[in-house]
Amino acid sequence: MKVRVNGTDHQLGEQATVAEVLTLLAAPSTGIAVALDGAVVPRASWAETELREGSVVEVLTAVQGG
Repeated sequence: MKVRVNGTDHQLGEQATVAEVLTLLAAPSTGIAVALDGAVVPRASWAETELREGSVVEVLTAVQGG
């Protein structure tokens, strides 16, 4: 299935999850937030939150500084 991740299209397998997207991106395990179709996905739900054809995923990284 085709999904958009941080503005780039990706082809993923059927029943792909948010956790699989994070693995694809080699995202860090802490300091990030994920939104799926405009709604924040709680960390505890990443492994079981399935994507759909055309889903839009945004992965945001926390940045410290002043």
